[in-house]
Amino acid sequence: MRSPLAAPPCAPDAEPGPDLDSATIPHLIGLMAAGTLDPVDLTRAYLRRIETVDRHVRSVLAVNGDALREAAGSARRWAAGRPLGALDGIPVLLKDNIDTVGTGATAGSRALVVPPTDDAELVRLLRAAGAVVLGKTNMSEWGNFRSPWATSGWSGVGGQTNNPHVLDHNPCGSSSGSAAAVAASLAQVSVGTETDASILSPAGHCGIVGFKPTLGRISGDGIVPISSWQDTAGPMARHVVDAAILMSVLEGRGVDYAAALVPDPLPGARVGVWRRAGFHAEVDRVVESSVDVLRRAGAEVVDVELPHLDRITAAEFPALVSEFKHDLEAYLRTRPGAPRTVRELIAFTEADPAEPAGFGQERFFEAEKAPPITDPAYREQRRTATALARAAIDDVLAAHRLDVVMAPTNAPAWRTGPDGDPAGLGSSRPSAVAGYPSATVPAGFAGPLPLGVSFTAGHGADALVLRFAAAFERAAPVRRAPGYLPTLP
Repeated sequence: MRSPLAAPPCAPDAEPGPDLDSATIPHLIGLMAAGTLDPVDLTRAYLRRIETVDRHVRSVLAVNGDALREAAGSARRWAAGRPLGALDGIPVLLKDNIDTVGTGATAGSRALVVPPTDDAELVRLLRAAGAVVLGKTNMSEWGNFRSPWATSGWSGVGGQTNNPHVLDHNPCGSSSGSAAAVAASLAQVSVGTETDASILSPAGHCGIVGFKPTLGRISGDGIVPISSWQDTAGPMARHVVDAAILMSVLEGRGVDYAAALVPDPLPGARVGVWRRAGFHAEVDRVVESSVDVLRRAGAEVVDVELPHLDRITAAEFPALVSEFKHDLEAYLRTRPGAPRTVRELIAFTEADPAEPAGFGQERFFEAEKAPPITDPAYREQRRTATALARAAIDDVLAAHRLDVVMAPTNAPAWRTGPDGDPAGLGSSRPSAVAGYPSATVPAGFAGPLPLGVSFTAGHGADALVLRFAAAFERAAPVRRAPGYLPTLP
């Protein structure tokens, strides 16, 4: 069964121009430098796709009314030969937990409908680089930290975001809108955030590239938090080179991650494979085909297991609950007109008619009663979780003399339903809790549903992880544009 939208990726664009699905940032910048692409035309093409395609995907919460004006400013800079950098004129979407003057930051909740008074630090960096802020993307309300029974991709502000590959299936993760929008070519790149899997998992489920950097590489200023001990923003893109360019801007320290994508690291590399075998036959098949890709490219592959998962999970969650209360209440004090405490958020949600009856506020109730971050029990939980997660990665890398560890990112997306998310396959927890870099890249399909593999390494190895992701992408170019199927055949 095919949808009318399953035409060539740029079919909704009435005017000729670059194929948005396949175009990379370097290609678009080259056209702008040559004077054959006007940033206004590029922005207008993406705005048309939002208007025509997003009625099915429901990933964009708000469009920036100044986007065309920003693009016109970029056009003037290019005409004068004075572009601001590698993102000048490139349309970007932002997850709606990132403070943005004019388009707000709701974290999916109607409790935060009064806009922030300042841009987040990463938004200032994007604007300084000339990026065109297209608007904000839907997300799982409060980063999916309100109820264990909530459905990924749903928020009280934006409703339910759909997976563009199969529309009645889930995009997964709290950065669901950022992933689905990029997969559907509604922006060149987007910015997501992750506490545990919220960049990697939706990127894998939607068939795009997602990069979670080393904790602290990107400023968390002006981002609605869950935990400053794990939260990070990160790039989401259709191509690794675009993720690398966006990462350079978001970090703001002058590192050129795109230049670090070469030379090819696979010949002679040692790659650990954490197979997570037995969860899903199609995942096992794609992991095996990915291993074949690595071997054909000259890498030596070693099967590994990452230890301590049960103990990491047991310590991580109660630590996050305490951190959520502390960090969120500190953030709420910066937002005019917002509730000030978790208790006030609970009262707001109970009185809000837009909230669903199908799930509640169990996580908020736990956070309200959580011990403070000065509590010795909390401190031991955080110390244990972080130390074990770092050991799980560091010890395996050292014991087998590995460059990186590869693992499946996701199982096929599930059909969206009213009963929350099913238990899923994941490999993100060690890197998330450790604060280490990890990148997911498309690796195959289960029918029409995308599957990804992730590359993870130690603290500060961001450029290395992106280099391996880019090498795998070149060796196995399996990504394809979504088909917008209404349901599985």
